[in-house]
Amino acid sequence: MRGAASAVLGAVLALVTGAASAADPDPARGELIFNIGGCTSCHTAKGGQVLAGGDPLVTPFGSFYPPNITPDPDTGIGKWSEADFGRAMRNGRGPDGSPLYPAFPYTSYTRITDEDLAALWAYLRSLPPVRKPSQPHQLSFPYNMRASLNVWQDLFFEPGRFQPDPGHDAVWNRGAYLVEGPGHCQECHTPRGFMGQLQRDRAFAGAPNPSGKGKIPNITSDPDVGIGKWSQDDVVTALTLGMLPDGDFLGQQMAEVVRNSTGKLPKEDVAAIATYIKSLLAKR
Repeated sequence: MRGAASAVLGAVLALVTGAASAADPDPARGELIFNIGGCTSCHTAKGGQVLAGGDPLVTPFGSFYPPNITPDPDTGIGKWSEADFGRAMRNGRGPDGSPLYPAFPYTSYTRITDEDLAALWAYLRSLPPVRKPSQPHQLSFPYNMRASLNVWQDLFFEPGRFQPDPGHDAVWNRGAYLVEGPGHCQECHTPRGFMGQLQRDRAFAGAPNPSGKGKIPNITSDPDVGIGKWSQDDVVTALTLGMLPDGDFLGQQMAEVVRNSTGKLPKEDVAAIATYIKSLLAKR
């Protein structure tokens, strides 16, 4: 029995992480992770050059400006090492060791596998550099005091890789990995506390839009305020075409997610995401 359990877990790990080696990163695999992460949506301004810096993320704490992440050595991340990149993604730390604001969703990216992280780095390095200085964040006091993030990270951030659940099959685990890791879906769909921390006991229960415009929906299985009445095919259609069960279409940020992220994924990954989302317990 122990051997059979090990074999099952091994199969789960193989599907979740794939067969690539961190020693031989595959830029094509990196592009997949890039798309799952929706990097274009945040780091590209409307009408701007790809990944040369994004439009402001307006929050109650101020406006965060996603930086230039092209390989430009002066205004992008061209001087970063792979270790610098890994530290930012895994530990929320810049090359100089300073803490990063969690507007950059390292609280989810920390779960990305070593293989996927290496592939993502290889893909980013393959893109053309764009010389464009990043715009500094515009934050009110005391949120502009970066050193205070050390305390925030101690209180609310726990780095760690994704761990497959042997109680579920490989498809569910693949979906869990994509949603909880590179897809960082909780970062929008989970409400936050007064210090900006995710309220994980209410995971995916919906949240106020940080911009103050509307509400990010509940995507748990609650039949009244969530998507409990949706079929799995409804979820797949929303993620690939942006169309809702009533024939309407997703708008605002989620329309960008479909355009730049989920709409570009292999159908197997979209099905895995839908499988995981449909398993979410009802919460309000």
